Amino acid sequence: MIENQNPFFTVYHTPRHTVPFNLIRTEHYEPAIHEGIKMQEEEINAIIQNPAFPTFDNTIVALEKSGAFLDQVTTVFGNLLSAETSDELQAIAERVMPLLSEHSNNISLNESLFARIKAVYESAEKEQLNPEDKMLLEKTYDGFIRSGANLSNEQKERFRQISSELSVLTLQFSQNHLKETNHYELLLTLDQLDGIPESIIESYAQTAKEKGKEGYIVTLQAPSYIPFMKYSANRSLRQQLYMAYNTQCIHDNEYNNTEIVKKLVNLRLERAQLLGYSSVADFVLKRRMAENSRNVYNLLDQLLEAYGPTAQKEVEEVQNLAKQLEGADFQLMPWDWAYYSEKLKEQKFNFNEEELRPYFELSQVIQGVFGLATKLYGITFKKNEDIPVYHADVVAYEVFDEDGRFLAILYADFHPRASKRSGAWMTSYKEQWIDEKGNNRPHVSVTMNFTKPSADKPALLTFSEVNTFLHEFGHALHGMFADTTYQSMSGTNVYWDFVELPSQFMENFAIEEEFLNTFAKHYQTGENIPADLIQCIIDSSNFNVAYACLRQLSFGLLDMAWYTRTEKFEGDVRAYEKQAWKKAQTLPDVPETCMSVQFSHIMSGGYASGYYSYKWAEVLDADAFSLFKEKGLFNRDTANSFRENVLSKGGTEHPMDLYKKFRGQAPGIQALLRRNGII
Repeated sequence: MIENQNPFFTVYHTPRHTVPFNLIRTEHYEPAIHEGIKMQEEEINAIIQNPAFPTFDNTIVALEKSGAFLDQVTTVFGNLLSAETSDELQAIAERVMPLLSEHSNNISLNESLFARIKAVYESAEKEQLNPEDKMLLEKTYDGFIRSGANLSNEQKERFRQISSELSVLTLQFSQNHLKETNHYELLLTLDQLDGIPESIIESYAQTAKEKGKEGYIVTLQAPSYIPFMKYSANRSLRQQLYMAYNTQCIHDNEYNNTEIVKKLVNLRLERAQLLGYSSVADFVLKRRMAENSRNVYNLLDQLLEAYGPTAQKEVEEVQNLAKQLEGADFQLMPWDWAYYSEKLKEQKFNFNEEELRPYFELSQVIQGVFGLATKLYGITFKKNEDIPVYHADVVAYEVFDEDGRFLAILYADFHPRASKRSGAWMTSYKEQWIDEKGNNRPHVSVTMNFTKPSADKPALLTFSEVNTFLHEFGHALHGMFADTTYQSMSGTNVYWDFVELPSQFMENFAIEEEFLNTFAKHYQTGENIPADLIQCIIDSSNFNVAYACLRQLSFGLLDMAWYTRTEKFEGDVRAYEKQAWKKAQTLPDVPETCMSVQFSHIMSGGYASGYYSYKWAEVLDADAFSLFKEKGLFNRDTANSFRENVLSKGGTEHPMDLYKKFRGQAPGIQALLRRNGII
């Protein structure tokens, strides 16, 4: 291949030097990755062979800047592997992941390089560094220690093998889950859709049409699965769909993840023990706000005690309604929960969430969410159709600060497709950093799986989807406001249990009348959302909140059970799972189901020993938002303080220090308990 035909090897002649997705072909990745590895090897050798005494600039900063080209290529490749994948991309991933793992190990296990890093770390220069430089030095030194730099040669070899195996296994886990999700479809006739709202029926018809079939197709993708479970009056079909969803990757087929789970858990444990830790959790939590598993369990147990009694009452209330409707012998099962919960919600608050959809047309929601950022921070968004995108669904925006300066690029990708994994996430195509050329601004992306437009209706979102948008947009703001010297510490490069604060903080606005009135208009009439509907949203915001809390706690307990282990796992995955989260379960157990085999967050998504982060950050976000409630929802001084002390600082300071600078005090769970009506 001629290098100048590969867009990765040229300067990007695109607006703001954005990724030229229109020019990149599948065959471009591997040559660019191989070249990137070679380039960084040369950069590392130059650091090692520098005859000058090791200094912060010639060693730590030089290492920080190395690998820029490789990072550029792998960032695009890795992001599209999740957002716009294909069999060809996945085949490339299987070939290059072990190479990238080996390359990473070649750096972190390089004795000569570590000797220079250690020399800087132990030198008198360390005390003269500014706080951000000192943080980079400590992060670099600690990162090498945690990546095996102090191991014996024999241990280093085993460390390499483990890292390589993990890179392959996490990829296989994700691919199996995506394929299992895409493999399933439930083909129905109109008379089997009793109870389903018209807008959802239209989307099922659209799915069937896209698949070239007559009738209505329900899939395991969230915008399809969730409404069916919530509204379908056909209990046997709810059970059928529930079982399909909750037995993904446990069937006797090529997508079974059972053995992969065992291998992932055991390899991570072996790696942690190689590094001198008794468990994966001990290793991971040393670099978290929580610090250790005792503090994690303390939080989980506190919340379990606070929310448990209320959760039991919520379940009893739904069970009682189901018995009223179906008979005294009716046993509420997990596939009944969403359906009868919705019935109870309608009864208690006199509204159906589907009534909200007409007021949450996607383009209006976009205006509302962007407008919220304008009110809080003064930033503005301008669509730029000249910026190349990786799929026709994606929209690219230029983001400008209040003074008109360019701030960031934002890509928005809203709808599900077979080539995109499930869920919602924020990522970056380019991080922020400062160098001699100036402040290099970031290119960030929010990727979701929202309700698609139908043949005769635009995309009308659920209230939950509006919440998800706000959540991912919070992550995006964290990325877009980044203002640090070093890329590895900018934006969302923070402690894992701090990263969810900016995202969950934004969700608080979803039930605020002042915010809803800025954008929620009927997509046909243009009328504002009625005040009584807004009141229903507010009144129902804590509906079954304790049940939802225990559900999250059960996931946190499962995660901790897998990663506080000190011995190799050789048991039954399903049985272990059910014991692990037993004390947080509120509905009858279904023996055939299994979460671990499809729990991407903790198996392939970076949340191993970290799922508690959502609840940890919820404590922070409730406490933080209480200040906005006190000072004014759109108070610019409070917002600018949040931007300055939290959103722009990245990982340059300890997160608790950043939080205290914003809030003036350490957080406690009281604000969360008050918000949820527990106290």
